[in-house]
Amino acid sequence: MKRIGFLSFGHWTPSPSSRTRSAADTLLQSIELAEAAEELGVDGAYFRVHHFARQLASPFPLLAAAGARTSRIELGTGVIDMRYENPLHMAEDAGAADLISGGRLQLGLSRGSPEQVVDGWRYFGYGPAEGRTPADMARARTLTLLRVLEGEGFAEPNPRPMFPNPPGLLRLEPHSPGLRERIWWGAGSDATAVWAGREGMNLMSSTLKDAESDEPFHVQQRRQIEAFRAAWRGAGHAHEPRVSVSRSIVPITTDTDRALFGRGGKDSDQVGYIDGPTPAIFGRGYAAEPDVLVQELKEDEAVAEADTLLVTVPNQLGVEYNAHLLESLVRDVAPGLGWR
Repeated sequence: MKRIGFLSFGHWTPSPSSRTRSAADTLLQSIELAEAAEELGVDGAYFRVHHFARQLASPFPLLAAAGARTSRIELGTGVIDMRYENPLHMAEDAGAADLISGGRLQLGLSRGSPEQVVDGWRYFGYGPAEGRTPADMARARTLTLLRVLEGEGFAEPNPRPMFPNPPGLLRLEPHSPGLRERIWWGAGSDATAVWAGREGMNLMSSTLKDAESDEPFHVQQRRQIEAFRAAWRGAGHAHEPRVSVSRSIVPITTDTDRALFGRGGKDSDQVGYIDGPTPAIFGRGYAAEPDVLVQELKEDEAVAEADTLLVTVPNQLGVEYNAHLLESLVRDVAPGLGWR
């Protein structure tokens, strides 16, 4: 059975047409949608992280709150920009949120996408070492995070501590066992997918990647997944990796759906430039009646290859409408694909 989750960017705007007009609206509705999704049998609630934007930005309070209000659904990020993170503070926050949720966190990390401000991580007090790039900084911080999440002691204890210490070097607390195996890397290229496989992270592949051939997006993404799994096997990791892909999918089952999305999705790939000289390929979206969606999704090679599908939701339409979209997907589309 394929896992199905939703991915919310958490947009808000004071526009009268938006159901999320403030940061409070977005945060509270994100928790409500996670609760509704769990009731519908959806497997995951994932949230994007963007700084300096009217979108979700600080994931751990949200993940902890959603974890306290749900009992089964996976809770994750897609993705946290590691250029902005102190990996030791992050390990403490993630450990606490994971324990609150009962071990349901699935944390997606990456180098990050172009942000709202120039070199925004510098305002957070961070910068790459001389001769290194921001991407190098992100990957180095990720490796530090992975190391401390393993739970081994590394810090010299004070010989006269305020409270008694256990013997040996000290680790960060709270430590959540198993969280290390639930870290994902958002790979935008085949090379970074291979790196993630070697380092023992799960693979999170979005609706865009570097255009590394003339093949359709879903074929390039399927090849990226194959390269990741080959690297994982070559590294000899003991457990099986997970792979997610993201898609915009709207089952049209009501007049409201038809009015909002009846023109269909973006029915072809697009190629453009978003960050540097390398062209990126953007995958198509899907919006159609359920029987049409079943046939179209059967032809998506990357969706077939992944064990987890993250469906992007139009969060500004509100909890009730997005719950309806998720219910339509689980009830009317997933069975026809053998996912339920």
